[in-house]
Amino acid sequence: MTAFAPDSLVLNRKLPLWYQVSQSLRASILGRMADASLRLPTEEQLAAHYGVSVLTMRQALKELEAEGLISRHRRRGTFIEPGARRGAPRRLLGSIDAIVAQQSGELTTILGHGPTPVPGDLVEYFPDEEEVVTYKRLRCDGESGEPTNWAENAVRPDVAAGLDVADLERWPMTKVLRDVVGVRISKITDTVEARLADPATADLLKVPLLSPILHYTGVTYDREGRVVDVARIRYRGDRFSFSVTVDAH
Repeated sequence: MTAFAPDSLVLNRKLPLWYQVSQSLRASILGRMADASLRLPTEEQLAAHYGVSVLTMRQALKELEAEGLISRHRRRGTFIEPGARRGAPRRLLGSIDAIVAQQSGELTTILGHGPTPVPGDLVEYFPDEEEVVTYKRLRCDGESGEPTNWAENAVRPDVAAGLDVADLERWPMTKVLRDVVGVRISKITDTVEARLADPATADLLKVPLLSPILHYTGVTYDREGRVVDVARIRYRGDRFSFSVTVDAH
């Protein structure tokens, strides 16, 4: 049995530490290997791993327990729920790890990838490029196999040169760009709008034509201000909701 190993995390002091830790640990849980242990390290070990206090770690674990991802047992320890799955809306406070967590925990099939002329509606994001490399992926529920969303990413060619398609079957694009390719992400802008399913989306998601879907657009910028990736994801409207919290402090 493979031991569970949480991902590393660079903390942003402008956001609540417990929130950042909970989102990072959530992504690790949902993206874990199939044979990974269900037992989590102790609170003290996790606190040391993330560089936070035990009290902060305890609050992060409480959040995951409330979502049903973990269970905590006195004297026995903390365990990942075998049926842990995405469900409740997440609170998005501007953390890149929140984006990773939002995209984790599903079975991913690569539908296709390769260079293509910059689509007309993306020219504003890639004004200095004639081509982008596109990646199309279908995500399905890990238990039922039911399609939940399909994603289309347009990636800057010099960045795509460092991508291994196999990594995209295991991890979200944001995680691969940041942790594998080494892109220094400065920000991601998100737009979510209601749309009607076009023929391709209806076929892939197994929903009626013109039924409601959630259309997400995420634009990822590096620290030089360049757009490195534009993600367009079509979510089944009956399976997803989004909750946004604005912190006034």
